[in-house]
Amino acid sequence: MTEELASVDSYLRTAEATVTEWLDDGIVLDRTVFYARGGGQPGDIGTISWDGGSVDVTDTIRRSGKIIHVVSSGDRPEPGVGVEGVIDWDRRYRIMRTHTALHALSGVVYRDFGAKVTGGNMDEGTARMDFELDAISQEFGAMVERKLNEELVKGYPTEIQIMAREAALADPDLIRTKVNLIPEWVEEIRVVDIVGLDRQADGGTHVRSTLEVGAVSVEKTESKGKANKRMRIRIAGDR
Repeated sequence: MTEELASVDSYLRTAEATVTEWLDDGIVLDRTVFYARGGGQPGDIGTISWDGGSVDVTDTIRRSGKIIHVVSSGDRPEPGVGVEGVIDWDRRYRIMRTHTALHALSGVVYRDFGAKVTGGNMDEGTARMDFELDAISQEFGAMVERKLNEELVKGYPTEIQIMAREAALADPDLIRTKVNLIPEWVEEIRVVDIVGLDRQADGGTHVRSTLEVGAVSVEKTESKGKANKRMRIRIAGDR
């Protein structure tokens, strides 16, 4: 099993590691600073280098229980070789800001309108979130945008907690974000708590405070069917 450093410290940019395996499409390490694609968050990109060579990482994925650093063509280090992994930090940090913005959006919409999240996805700087709402409009989106930005500047801290599955299933805040959909074999659940605003089971990377998110615009609202409405957002500086 690869030690996933990003789940403990989202601000790590580099890490030394040892190659454990290489596959047709990528490299497996014993520990990694790269985030593997999942939960709507893209996988990290960057470079892996070693004495005498380096290779670009074009994606990071999870397959058959392994974290695979998808690499471009070229030389690859053999198993047992020590390497240094370096993520594209500017891209990662934009994704972190975007991800925290999504959680804050979820908190505002649930608090003020009682709507649960039904789905979401993100890229660097842009994202969408679906809610259990009967109706949605541009005016509604503008109102949510104002409320969201009012909350972000309050500087809510973000904390990471690890909970036993039974405790997580008994937590009403986590039930509303459908923690029960997490596979039964997962015994410990990682929780991202924007303290005082939103609390969700989540494996992704986030900024330490909502102050780091910056301004957010709700760019579009749309209906995706009965009681399923979508909002698309963009963080400032990503046009």
